[in-house]
Amino acid sequence: MSGTLYIVPTPVGNLSDMTPRAIEVLAGAALILAEDTRTSSVVMRKFGIETPMASYHKFNEHEVTDRIIERIAAGETIALVSDAGTPGISDPGFMLSRQCRRAGLEVITLPGPTAFVPALVSSGLPCDRFVFEGFLPPKKGRATRIKALADDDRTFVIYESPLRLAKTLEQLIEACGPDRPASVSREISKIHETTHKGSLSDLFKYFSQTQARGEIVIVVGGRGQDTPRQHQNKYKSTI
Repeated sequence: MSGTLYIVPTPVGNLSDMTPRAIEVLAGAALILAEDTRTSSVVMRKFGIETPMASYHKFNEHEVTDRIIERIAAGETIALVSDAGTPGISDPGFMLSRQCRRAGLEVITLPGPTAFVPALVSSGLPCDRFVFEGFLPPKKGRATRIKALADDDRTFVIYESPLRLAKTLEQLIEACGPDRPASVSREISKIHETTHKGSLSDLFKYFSQTQARGEIVIVVGGRGQDTPRQHQNKYKSTI
């Protein structure tokens, strides 16, 4: 009888966001595949999980995926985690999930933390229909992708490095116009979590003068959404 691949979200910030079911699955697996075993070991120690771990990341997934498939097919239960959040969302995981599906093996994904959902809901922008873009291409195809997003009438969400944030906001202004409503969230679920809201020009002015730190989520209103001029404001988490 074949085993199961469990895809297990881990906290993006506050370790209290770890679910009891995630702890149970990780503790009961034969092996945990981790994007970085050093990072994941902090979570495992916190919850007393002693399951063996092995590295699984974008640099070795082509090499090791077939061996993992063989182990699951032989009856082992294996869990996959990333450094933070849900594997497969801008993190390794898609290839292993796809290969399990092709091999007829069971894949169970647990619900849990991911950075873009709280950023989207906190933005105050329409979230009944939205586009999640993840990280934009660093160079080739970047302008084309931004133009396509700017022309969409749905709210869109992108991840960005703090070092590129001001430049990306400038590029978004060029494509969307300065008055498109947007928000920038950083350090979701961490002690220094903040969300800045306003027009793209408000946000560009602020972040061109203030160096952002931590993981960044940008949420931008879709084409045709109301775009009144509004003063940039800031929400600070009390966590």
